Amino acid sequence: VQLQASGGGMVQPGGSLRLSCVASGFSFSTYSIGWFRQSPGKEREGVALISSSKGITYYKDPAKGRFTISRDNAKNSVYLQMNDLTPEDTGVYYCGAAQYSGAPPELYDYWGHGTLVTVSS
Repeated sequence: VQLQASGGGMVQPGGSLRLSCVASGFSFSTYSIGWFRQSPGKEREGVALISSSKGITYYKDPAKGRFTISRDNAKNSVYLQMNDLTPEDTGVYYCGAAQYSGAPPELYDYWGHGTLVTVSS
C-alpha cells in the first residue's frame, strides 16, 4: 500500500501549485481522500477532502475559494490545485485515505509521506 504525494516546491506569494497523490495497493476508488498540511510550529490540519463514490468535495476555511481538490479514479490519483498562495500556506502537505468522508485523521487508513510547499518572496 502506498500513497505518493508530489508537486510541492517553492513559489512566490500569489503563485500556484498543483499537488498530486498517487495511490497503489488498495481499492482507491472506494476511499475518500483528504489533503492535510503541517505548518511550522503547528499541528497537522485538514485542507480539503473528496469523497469516494460521488466525488463530493469539502474544504476547510483557509482553502475555500483558492484550492480545488479533484480525483481521477482511472489513474488512482487525487489532485490539489492551489492558487493565490500566501506564506501561511507553507508546510508539508500530506494525502490520506479513509473509508468514509467523515473520518477524523486518527482513523485514516493510509498516509503518504508528504510534499513540502514553501511560499516566500
